[in-house]
Parts: sequence; C-alpha cells; structure tokens
Amino acid sequence: METESEPYVRLATLRQLHRVVAELNTARSLADTLQTVVDGIVVGLGYELACVNLVRPDGDLVVAAFAGDPAAEALITGRVGSRASWERRLTMGENWDGLRFIPHTEGWVLMEDDVPQWHTDGPDPRFEDEWHPEDRLYAPMYASGGELLGVISVDRPRNGRRPGAWGREALQMYAFQAAIAISNARLRANMQRALVRLEREQQALRASEESFRQAFEYAPSGMAIAEMGGDQHGRLLRTNDALCRLLGRPASVLRRYSFSDLVHPEDIGTLLRTSAEGGRAELRLGRRDGTYVWVSLRNSVVADAADGPRFLLTHVEDIEERKRHELQLAHRASHDSLTGLPNSAELRARLGARLCRRPQSVRATAVEALDAAFEGRDAYDGHPGPAAGHAPGHAGHDGHPVAAEAGGAGEHGFHADGPDRFQGADPFEFPGAPSAPADGPYDHHVHTVAPATDIDDGTKGLAVLFCDLDGFKSINDRFGHHTGDAVLIEVARRLTTGVRDGDTVARLGGDEFVVLADGLGAADAADLAVRLRNAIIPPIRVDGRAVRVGASFGIGWASCGMSADEVLRSADQRMYIEKRSRSKAHRRAG
Repeated sequence: METESEPYVRLATLRQLHRVVAELNTARSLADTLQTVVDGIVVGLGYELACVNLVRPDGDLVVAAFAGDPAAEALITGRVGSRASWERRLTMGENWDGLRFIPHTEGWVLMEDDVPQWHTDGPDPRFEDEWHPEDRLYAPMYASGGELLGVISVDRPRNGRRPGAWGREALQMYAFQAAIAISNARLRANMQRALVRLEREQQALRASEESFRQAFEYAPSGMAIAEMGGDQHGRLLRTNDALCRLLGRPASVLRRYSFSDLVHPEDIGTLLRTSAEGGRAELRLGRRDGTYVWVSLRNSVVADAADGPRFLLTHVEDIEERKRHELQLAHRASHDSLTGLPNSAELRARLGARLCRRPQSVRATAVEALDAAFEGRDAYDGHPGPAAGHAPGHAGHDGHPVAAEAGGAGEHGFHADGPDRFQGADPFEFPGAPSAPADGPYDHHVHTVAPATDIDDGTKGLAVLFCDLDGFKSINDRFGHHTGDAVLIEVARRLTTGVRDGDTVARLGGDEFVVLADGLGAADAADLAVRLRNAIIPPIRVDGRAVRVGASFGIGWASCGMSADEVLRSADQRMYIEKRSRSKAHRRAG
C-alpha cells in the first residue's frame, strides 16, 4: 500500500530519470554511452552499484562498464560470462515485468558459475522486503528486433529495501532507453568505422589513380585508352606524350580517331582479329606526315567501377627498328647480295607457288562438269579434261587427277619486291584464294598452262626466260672481278627495266638470270627475249672503259604437273640449244 509521500518520491525519481536519460544521448562513443548508463543508475535510480554486461559478437557477455565501487570495477571489468550461464540466470527467480529478481534463497546455486560477480557484506535482513547482500536484480536490454544487447546488474539500493512497483518501472524504463542509446552508439561507431575505412579506400584509390596517371603519362612507350562497345567503339579517349610523339599528332587531334582510322589498310584485318582482352598484334600506324611506323599493340580491359563502363587500355611499342632489321634479314635470305635481285631459292618459291601437282589437260564440257558436280557419276570417263575443278592434288570422279581451266593473262602475277607474300604458303595455292571443299567438283586454283607449240595459238601462260651472258668469263678473267661485278649489276638493272612491274627478274647464280613473265603467248615471249637481248648488248662503261656482253635466251613454260626445277631445266636446255645455234661472234653481237 502506498505511503503518503509516494507521489513526491515518484516526481523526484521521474525528474532524475529524465535527466539521466538525457545524458545518454550526449555520449559520443560506445564506451562513453556504456559508462553513462551505469553512472545514471547510481546517480538517478538510487542504487550504489551498477554494471553493464554487453553481448559480444560470439554471443558471450563481457563486463563493459561498472559504477559505484572502484575496487569491484577493477576486479570484474573486462571479464566474460558465457551465454549459457546468463540464459540460466534470466530464467531463474522472479519475473518483475521484464526484470529478473533472484533472491538470496535461490542465488546460492549461482556462486560457482562463470558469470563475473562481486560480493557485498552486510547483516541478514530483518524485514521481508529488506535487501539481502546476495540478492540479484537484472534488467535485460533488447534491440528493436528482439535481439539481446546486454544485461544491467544493480545492487545495494540506498534505502536498503527491494524496489517497489514504481522503482521497478523506473528501472525497466531506463533499461529500455539504455538499449536505444547503446544501439545508436553502435550504429554511430559502425558508421565511423565505415567512414574511416571509406576514407582510407578513397585515399588508396587516389594514390592508385595518381600512380596510374604518372605511369600512363610518363611511360617511355605509347599508351592509349579507348572506348569499348557502343557507337564509338575504339575511339581514343586519352593518349600519353610518347604516343603523340610517335605518331606526330597532338592529343587533341588523336581524340578524333580510333586505331582503325590510323592503321595501314593492309593491316586492318590484323587489327580486327586482335582480341580485346590480352590481344597482341604487330601492325603499321599512320603518322601525320603520311608515313607509317611499325608498332606492337597489347590490349587489356579496365573497368571504371564494379559495374561501370569498360575501357580498352592499349600499350603501343615502337618496333620500327626491329621490323626493319627483320625485313633486311628476310631480304638478304631471299635476294642476291650483289644485284639485289631475288635469288635461286626465292625464284623457286615464286615459281612453285603457281604450280600444282596435277597436269593440265583438255577442258571438260560444262555439261560434264555439272554432271560430275550434282550427279556424282563418272563424268570424265573418256574425257580427261579439266573440271572447274577439284582442289589441287585431289582426284576426279574417275580416280584420275582433274585440272581446271587456266585464268586470264596477268592474273596473280609475281612481284620482285614482295618475298613475304609467299613465305609459309602452301606451294599449291596462291595467296588470297578462298578455300574449297575437300571433295567438291570445283576449286579456285588457276592452273598454269603452256602453249602447245612454239606457234602462237592464242594460249597465254607463264613464260620462263633463262638468260646466260655471252663473253662474261673473258671480261672477268681479263679485267678482274670488280669489273665483272659491275657488269652483272648493270645487266640486272637493264633486265629489270625491260620487264613489266608484275614480272620477276632473278639471278640464278654466276652469269645466269631468269625472268618470269605471266600472261604471255609464244610470240610475246619471243619478242620479250629479243627486247631484253637488245637491252643487254650495248656497251657497259666500267672505270672509264667500255665492255660488251651478249646474251642467250631459252624460253620455257611453266605448267601444272611440273616442279620448279623441271621448269627451270627445260628453259635451261632451250637456252643451250639457242646458244649452240648461233656463232660465237654472233652471240657476242647479240
């Protein structure tokens, strides 16, 4: 039953409770908040001792704050009690509307568990509601989701009595507000840690970006960043000074281009085949002065953010010197060091590139070719002519090789300055030819044919002119190798001047030269031999003296089914026949 002064006690306690609750919201850190909680209990709720046991991430509870007794504070602060022991305590004793009171008559069983506790001395109670030194009162604190945050422990009420209804309600209200304050403090602490971590990450990112910028800008080789995807895929967004110097263009101008705008037309396929992720390519890029420089491109993909746009980072290395050295080595391996003409190996490679294993024969009719293609019957039985044909080296429907009709004159001619064109190619295919089905009745090989006789019947083929100088040995013996070398160089120049751009002039060795001229008939080849002989016989001046050499030409014809050596041997034999048919004086006179 309430006493007469109870309303005044309630009012005073409410004022104190309001003040200490206000103090909870002024604490700046979690530790300050916990200490404010226990200090408020001692100052405002009338208990001499108070303790906050806070739940750790592993579920156990640690003594996080203590107030009222420095000795007890030093003894138990920081000590840990297991979650199981605490759950046992919170189910014992009496439930006071959310508070848990364990009287001394029941609490003796808790003396040996692992929950940190202190012991107070005092006389046994004389009244029923008097506080016993071994009584325990706990106020659990829960988060808004019902999760246990911690437990407030109080001891030794200043009035020496167990709290009444108003005292219990005040403690319960305070525990509720303390739980809110602790949750907010934890949230602020987590936010502060997140902000600190974010600031560190941003600092690291800024440092990384600065390192990348410096590495990009001051790299000794070219660097570029280009767009990936979209309508402007490949457009240059950023270039460093090294790339600007390499291409002779300022960065503001380069931003208008993509690499596909700058690449050499012959290398556009190489660029398009280059993989964006880790792709490599060696190609030529255009400079401002219209020249091209050999570069090595290495691509990698970088992302602006986790799900942000992706960019292409390209490393551009100048390999002009290496490429020039490689081309020089390749040229030396395939060209004569004295005259600069293709050598014997290069001549055989170019000649072999036009020949296949299958001999050329009479062309089959169109009806027979269609029958072979679509009906699969023996279309060529008794007609050994060429279909438009099987791939080189494949048998026809009758089990015998079948050849195709030759292409027009001048098609797929040779170039004296293009050795790379034939290196590594199939000797029975010409560059640029599309592949054909392995067993199909047609292929795209243009068979090389030869005129049937020396009489011009209109057939155009690949003429092989074998040239042997007459009188060269005597010049070499009389005037020395220096004069002989000068004569060979001049003869090579006159031969090269006398042929078409697509023809090949090669030095076979010694004083022997070979000319490959495609798309000629028998009369055309004979006229070319006369023109070249007349170009050679005029005097050649070496060191102030004039010397003369003649030339004997043998005309052979390349034909599918022959090897390069067989073709050269045939032209060589015709040259010796022609040489023997003329007198020595006539040979020198041309």
